[in-house]
Amino acid sequence: MAPPAQTNRSPSPSQPSGKSEVTDLKSQLRQLAGSRLPGVDDSKRELFKKVISYMTIGIDVSSVFGEMVMCSATSDIVLKKMCYLYVGNYAKVNPDLALLTINFLQRDCKDEDPMIRGLALRSLGSLNVANLVEYLVGPLNAGLKDNNSYVRIVAVIGVLKLYHISVTTCIDADFPAVLKHLLLNDQDTQVVANCLLALQEIWNGEASTSGDAMKEREALLSKPFIYYLLNRIKEFSEWAQCLVLDLVVKYVPADSNEIFDIMNLLEDRLQHANGAVVLATAKVFLHLTLSMTDVHQQVYERIKAPLLTLVSSGSPEQSYAVLSHLHLLVMRAPYVFSADYKHFYCQYNEPSYVKKLKLEMLTAVANESSTYEIVTELCEYAANVDIPIARESIRAVGKIALQQYDVNAIVDRLLQFLEMEKDYVTAEALVLVKDLLRKYPQWSHDCIAVVGNISSQNVQEPKAKAALIWMLGEYSQDMSDAPYILESLTENWDEEHSAEVRLHLLTAVMKCFFKRPPETQKALGAALAAGLADFHQDVHDRALFYYRLLQHNVTVAERVVNPPKQAVSVFADTQSSEIKDRIFDEFNSLSVVYQKPSYMFTDKEHRGPFEFSDELGSLAIGTESDVPAHVVEANDKDLLLGTPDKEESRGAGTNGSAYTAPLYDTSLLSTATQVQPELPISNPAAAGLSPQSSLAIDDLLGLGLPAAPAPTLAPSPPPLKLNAGAALDPGTFQQKWRQLPICLSEELSVSPQGAAALTTPQALPRHLQGHSIHCIASGGQAPNLKFFFFAQKAEESSIFLIECKINTSSAKTQITIKADDQSMSQAFSTLFQSALSRFGTS
Repeated sequence: MAPPAQTNRSPSPSQPSGKSEVTDLKSQLRQLAGSRLPGVDDSKRELFKKVISYMTIGIDVSSVFGEMVMCSATSDIVLKKMCYLYVGNYAKVNPDLALLTINFLQRDCKDEDPMIRGLALRSLGSLNVANLVEYLVGPLNAGLKDNNSYVRIVAVIGVLKLYHISVTTCIDADFPAVLKHLLLNDQDTQVVANCLLALQEIWNGEASTSGDAMKEREALLSKPFIYYLLNRIKEFSEWAQCLVLDLVVKYVPADSNEIFDIMNLLEDRLQHANGAVVLATAKVFLHLTLSMTDVHQQVYERIKAPLLTLVSSGSPEQSYAVLSHLHLLVMRAPYVFSADYKHFYCQYNEPSYVKKLKLEMLTAVANESSTYEIVTELCEYAANVDIPIARESIRAVGKIALQQYDVNAIVDRLLQFLEMEKDYVTAEALVLVKDLLRKYPQWSHDCIAVVGNISSQNVQEPKAKAALIWMLGEYSQDMSDAPYILESLTENWDEEHSAEVRLHLLTAVMKCFFKRPPETQKALGAALAAGLADFHQDVHDRALFYYRLLQHNVTVAERVVNPPKQAVSVFADTQSSEIKDRIFDEFNSLSVVYQKPSYMFTDKEHRGPFEFSDELGSLAIGTESDVPAHVVEANDKDLLLGTPDKEESRGAGTNGSAYTAPLYDTSLLSTATQVQPELPISNPAAAGLSPQSSLAIDDLLGLGLPAAPAPTLAPSPPPLKLNAGAALDPGTFQQKWRQLPICLSEELSVSPQGAAALTTPQALPRHLQGHSIHCIASGGQAPNLKFFFFAQKAEESSIFLIECKINTSSAKTQITIKADDQSMSQAFSTLFQSALSRFGTS
């Protein structure tokens, strides 16, 4: 084997070719360490730059740590900054080296230059080594009392860093009290803002274990303190203003006069040039007026102009962030923005993500007066070179058609889309025409005339093909070629990979058979045979259901498969109202941009006290409780998070061993129209089945069984008894909660004694456990608490699941019950209410 070719590439001048260069660098730094010659600082800078560049590209230069520290004995602030950067990087990964930096950092904390004092204090706090916290207390105390505001600003953040390194050291040094004093008395607004940030984080962390910390946290939301911050808000930086406004959102005014006072104080913040300040102010206005319907609507009108101004200025990214908030407001109150629809027209140079959001808003604000202009604009976008935007614009036209009464012009536009020679336009238009016919059946004649000219071979997208097949089955009496098109599709059954299309094809062939039996008999036989042999469980089950239905009674089958058409008045929304309300509560956050609540995209560690209350995975009873607590490691797709799991399609072999699919006999169909409607078709031999296999299939659907005995008067059910030793796996709880329907949802009152007892949330689970009702998770923060309970029926496996939301201030509780045995849900509700009524009295 030939030796590898030698490369002629020379090493990068900024990258050492070996250890020798780092060694040379070390010796040069050592020579300069004690030198006081003129120009030595310039030489140090060049060497420091090399060290930092090596460190940045991942080369280990920790061997020069001592020399870097020795060279830091200078008044050159640039050298100080580079040295602090180097020290902070290697101190984190090598705590032993961090010990070498303590002396010179403490010395620099007493430097005459406030900038050096601040930088040294910041670097000292950034060492993040638990064994060195004792060296941090003294400099922090001095920094908090420093005459220079920059040093105090750094010291306040240093206290917060110390809290995260060692909570005990921070609390024992009484730093929270010092920060509180600075918060109320310091003249520098940035110091005040940093104190507010640090105290919020410290007291939130300590509130669960310390009553004093809880009182201090509540004091931040007192009227005097809120007004103190609001009166100084113009002095704060933009970031600090957002911090203050975020605190004001949590304040609960005593009356409407306070609400108007706060809004008057913040009125000019809506004109601020910074988008974050405007959005934070808008959030305050919106949340303060939630209980005042008329004023709330006026707030929408007031904040509309500033937000529209922000959308039209700044970068596309900033416009998108503001536009996302406008989108949320438009969806909540479209009538407020109906006259401003032209602001949502797409510009040619806008990114596609901005255009998509504007299309959704145009759909929402369209009304009778603006529909024609908006639809005309949207039709222009259908020819856009950006295919996703073209698709979205066609969908927008369809959505407007479904929400308007006068759809004449819109239907004509949609039918024109069908005639365009673009596959994606035709596909989207077919889906929309299907929905249009479901809501406006009177337009079937015009639509079917155009749809009949479309070849099924030219439609490849599954949703579009499914829509076309649906129309072929639903309106087969008006389309002369419908049976033959369905027959050709059935012949190519194995080539169709979409289960959705195969399901629609089964139903369409059934519908067509009842309207045109002779022409469809062969297609139905082939479709049922192919469906029964299909590897997809849903397709197989539907084919089997249709087969058994026809075998049972043809007339009944027709009533089930082809009932009289009823117009669909409302289409299902993709997001529940609860999810939308949660997003609105998190206004001015990423939740609005992502269009989902924060608990769906943040980990449990960073969720706030209220954000995790709906997520079972982060609800748990404290370790001090006697009630067994279950920690649930749930992902963000749990149903309790509001995002249902996507079902995975089953592969071949998932339906193989349960039963054998029957062979299909077309003679069943040839005689179907001649059989009396009242007589079931139940000849197993005629269908090519053995009596045993026919009986197995009959048993599967409950057919062919002996007649049930005459009903007798059932005895009254025994009183409900629960299993005191019931146990339930958290994963099973989530699965059952996802699958079971709601049996009961009631609002109950809690006794004053019970509400008072909830100051310790563990008291309720402990009480209910005495009634054989077990807590699997709990969470929330006073006054809003949430619990999940379960119970098991004695001597049976029937399970009851309970969600219990309690507001201690109003002494009200909302319970939701789900049960395996729904007939016992009312009895269990009575038992649960009885147990709850005794809470706090025993």
